[in-house]
Amino acid sequence: MTEPVLARRGFLGAAAGLAAALALAACGSGSGTGVTTTGDAGGSASQSAAAGTAWTYTDDRGKKIEQPKAPSRVVAQVGSAAALWDFGVRPIAVFGPHKLKDGSKDPQVGNVDITKVEGLGNVWDEFNVEKYISLQPDLLVSNMYLKDTLWYVPEKSKATIEQVAPTLGIMLTGKSATDVIGRYEELARSLGADMRGVPEAKARFEAATKELASFKDLKVLMMSGGPDTMWVVNPPEYPDITHLTKSGLTVVTPSKVDEGGFFQSLSWENADTYEADVILYDTRTQSLTPEEMKKKPTFAKLPAVRAGQLYPWRAEAPFSYQGYAAYLEELVANLKKASKLP
Repeated sequence: MTEPVLARRGFLGAAAGLAAALALAACGSGSGTGVTTTGDAGGSASQSAAAGTAWTYTDDRGKKIEQPKAPSRVVAQVGSAAALWDFGVRPIAVFGPHKLKDGSKDPQVGNVDITKVEGLGNVWDEFNVEKYISLQPDLLVSNMYLKDTLWYVPEKSKATIEQVAPTLGIMLTGKSATDVIGRYEELARSLGADMRGVPEAKARFEAATKELASFKDLKVLMMSGGPDTMWVVNPPEYPDITHLTKSGLTVVTPSKVDEGGFFQSLSWENADTYEADVILYDTRTQSLTPEEMKKKPTFAKLPAVRAGQLYPWRAEAPFSYQGYAAYLEELVANLKKASKLP
């Protein structure tokens, strides 16, 4: 989900030594991440006389990336890292929310072992360019909510980041979760991932998906909360919600969305604008908790809230079969406890 509040903080960018670091990076990369490959990406690899099997991949910007061999030193935004990790790819560094204030792992980073990867930034507009350069990466991977805009890559440092290594974007907006998972599966295979556990997770994902249609009579509202605002999300813009609606779930679509199309902003006094039997709330760290939202009088009086039919929405579940199997199984278990309200 796009950040509801994107306060543009000043970028704490690279300063002294940047040119020298770039020169160092140009000298070549070090050892790999444990990810190796001799294959291609979606049948797009071509032969390289100098290095045997070349690696090529066309991302969702239409950008064709060509390397003499498959990248082994991958840096990824936390959402991309979580997806790739479940398919067997081990990035060397991540950026975006991966560590909570108490030092524990942010749920957005999924199964990634944050003790085994470098952290380049933990909040919006934070990206340690000097450290990134020193890692000598082969590839940077990130999701995209807007075409040509890599998620959590700061605009102020974008040009420098793109000089260091090729960047690869996977589009989320307007896609179904199955489409996005398929793209990460394709990318992971091209990078030589072992796919351990994937068939079993895919079976769980498909089984949970089939159960969603049995809850079609429930009207579900999906939202995120801020101190002064309740955001009602717009289903077609989110891969996970698109998957839910295609699978038979009835999700409220706001009648008027904000610029950008991702959600409608409502004051808490207008939290009762839409009727719903079930409310799914954003569980990310920047969103208010259920306890905090219940302090808003209009929200507390909503029938779904009064009935206890307020359940988690894992807004950034990893785009992998493992990530979505867990997400959907939890959702199905919660919906089984819900009933249609008068």
